[in-house]
Amino acid sequence: MPLRTGCGCRRVIGWALSRSLHASFVVEALKQALKHRNPPPGCIHHSDRGVQYACGEYTDLLRQHGFQISMSRKGNPYDNAVAESFFKTLKKEEVYLSDYRTPEEARRQIQHFIEHVYNHKRLHSSLGYVPPAEYELQYKQTQIAA
Repeated sequence: MPLRTGCGCRRVIGWALSRSLHASFVVEALKQALKHRNPPPGCIHHSDRGVQYACGEYTDLLRQHGFQISMSRKGNPYDNAVAESFFKTLKKEEVYLSDYRTPEEARRQIQHFIEHVYNHKRLHSSLGYVPPAEYELQYKQTQIAA
């Protein structure tokens, strides 16, 4: 499951779920994130060292949008701590508590968790105990006021 977050706010802005490591599903998640944001050139895109993140289709799309590409060091999950923390939360608060009957049911419930619970209701200590969507809104309001 590829994941794109707004790094400062921890909001999940792009994701896809697949049984394979085919590049098309990470490209889908990236396109979803780009649709929700219009990032300026020079943003850093950080991922683990998965082959799907190094493929030409994916890196070409990143370069077309002006991203600097960054990858974690081999065997060092701390380089991608925000994503690792999210996946821990997803597993503990949704996946391990659910008994999905079909892949489609899993996708629907995970989508609900990400878009409604994690982004809009779940409090984050690193964000001052507010949900990512609220933190992002507060940040945008302070930028406008400045």
